Amino acid sequence: MPGQDRRLRVAVLLSGSGRTLENLIERSQRDQLAIDIPVVISSRSRVRGVEVARAAGIATHVVTRRQAPTPPELSVRVKALLATHEIDLIVLAGYLLKLEILPEWRGRILNIHPSLLPLFGGQGMYGHHVHDAVLASGMRVSGCSVHIVTADYDAGPIVAQRCVPIAPGDTADSLAARVFAAECELYPEALQLFVAGRVQLHDDGDVAIRPA
Repeated sequence: MPGQDRRLRVAVLLSGSGRTLENLIERSQRDQLAIDIPVVISSRSRVRGVEVARAAGIATHVVTRRQAPTPPELSVRVKALLATHEIDLIVLAGYLLKLEILPEWRGRILNIHPSLLPLFGGQGMYGHHVHDAVLASGMRVSGCSVHIVTADYDAGPIVAQRCVPIAPGDTADSLAARVFAAECELYPEALQLFVAGRVQLHDDGDVAIRPA
């Protein structure tokens, strides 16, 4: 993993609109985030995220659930597509398929989840399913979490979190918009920690953030 002497090479995996990809591209182009995104992989062909990637001149591939129906098969396909790009980190951006975590990927796959993990995580908890559950619980705050991906859904060590207030009368849509605005700040901040070499993954699975 590089330190401050060079930019982090990031692969983005997505399944939908590409809003997170857009945010990362914009931050990179404005020199607010020291990453390059040479490759994007989508699990769906007819989504806006594919258009965003191609418009940015990024090598773009589609691997559907039908083409790779199991996590091991999917990881074999993804590994082959990343092989020529010298990737430092894999970033999940609304990616809805499950990967098998290959040994060489340990500690190198990040995800952002729209809640304060470990609350409201796990299989099936994505998008509005999360926000509906948060509102039904009576919580007064929500937020987002960047975590390292492990074999279990949303259970990997947390790198960074940000709280978001829940307003009276919030709907899943209004809360989702507020949480996504926080995600747009938190994901780049978490990635910059990796750029600076400040994230240390211990053998027991815990994460430590070195001081700046």
